[in-house]
Amino acid sequence: MIDIQHMRRPINGIDSVWIEELTWLEVRDGLAAGKTVAIIPSGGIEQNGPYLATGKHNYVMHAMCEAIARELGNALCAPVLKYVPQGDPASIRYAGTLSLSEETFRGVLADVATSLKSQGFLDIVLIGDSGGNQNGMAETANLLNEQWRGAARAHYIAEYYAQDIWSCDYLKSALGIFQQPDICSSIRNLHHDDVHYSAIVATVDPEHIRARQRIKAGLYSINGVDLSPTERTIAIGRKLVEYRTGITVRAIRKRLETVGQP
Repeated sequence: MIDIQHMRRPINGIDSVWIEELTWLEVRDGLAAGKTVAIIPSGGIEQNGPYLATGKHNYVMHAMCEAIARELGNALCAPVLKYVPQGDPASIRYAGTLSLSEETFRGVLADVATSLKSQGFLDIVLIGDSGGNQNGMAETANLLNEQWRGAARAHYIAEYYAQDIWSCDYLKSALGIFQQPDICSSIRNLHHDDVHYSAIVATVDPEHIRARQRIKAGLYSINGVDLSPTERTIAIGRKLVEYRTGITVRAIRKRLETVGQP
């Protein structure tokens, strides 16, 4: 009889931090090698104006979780939770916006986290790129910790979203980019879009910010900032990913050191 749990991996694995891209044997062996932190990233699908794809938050989370997990060195990423609470009916009425109830969102978070715990992950990290995700993640982490009683730990990392939100300070102080109006908001132009989001999304695929179409139409700017050439926007996006990764990794490491081992 084959002992599946102790099956020898017959081929070399790939260099990925995404659980969904790995075979189950690669995940198992990653755990055995010390990758005991699992990150659950949540995004969202919503109205983001005429230029930016509705999956904006999901694309940002794809870039961010990859960078965060690699910087931590002992982490893997669960698939991005693409469906999240999108707020009141005024938001949901926009074509393409897809929303979960708060109860369903928290239930999915808890079920995914519990699955990861059962496989041997010791620390389950919750990060979210949209404001509507934050309370659900925080309260779900608290509930899971009550249930798990130290067998594993759930961590809601508020710093990912809250510290220098939309990278307002960093864009100005480090990159010399000043948007108009000069206020810290993702909807300063009523489009739910800005340099921060456009640049990070462009690192995943410039098609998601409709770069070609906007260049042709003479509309390749946001909040008074020229996004051309696209290579420059992608470079800005990579710097933003690095900046936000630093914020988040520092917060995660501090949390893990504070609470100790399960």
